[in-house]
Amino acid sequence: MIQVKRSELVFQGSSATDVFDLTPQVRDFVKQSNIREGQLVVFVPGSTAAVTTIEYETGVIEDLVRAIEKLFPSDIPYQHNLRWGDGNGYSHVRAAFLKASLTIPVSEGNMILGTWQQIVLLDFDNRPRRRRVILHLMGNP
Repeated sequence: MIQVKRSELVFQGSSATDVFDLTPQVRDFVKQSNIREGQLVVFVPGSTAAVTTIEYETGVIEDLVRAIEKLFPSDIPYQHNLRWGDGNGYSHVRAAFLKASLTIPVSEGNMILGTWQQIVLLDFDNRPRRRRVILHLMGNP
């Protein structure tokens, strides 16, 4: 019989590109759920943040932040900024490309992740934000 479990994580961002490692909290949620086989959705509500996977190591995190700035610069004109005046047009574009959700298979009660693959929240906004991350796990015990 399929079961559904839900939880929420909360993080406080700054006014820079923040990268938070969600893996330990998500792993604990999966373990406590008693679901052995299923799918986990990790979702961040909002249009200026994203979730993805990466090796959570300081060098590669710095590389990721630098690459994101090169691909989606914060210092170029954005139509969103002209319309709303909030200066965070770049954060909307970054989030649109990196996406708000991630699906991870669960087997034998564990997330199927690569050895160096961690789940991360990326907060792109230009002002501090309280970020919620929704965990939604569906599967069989």
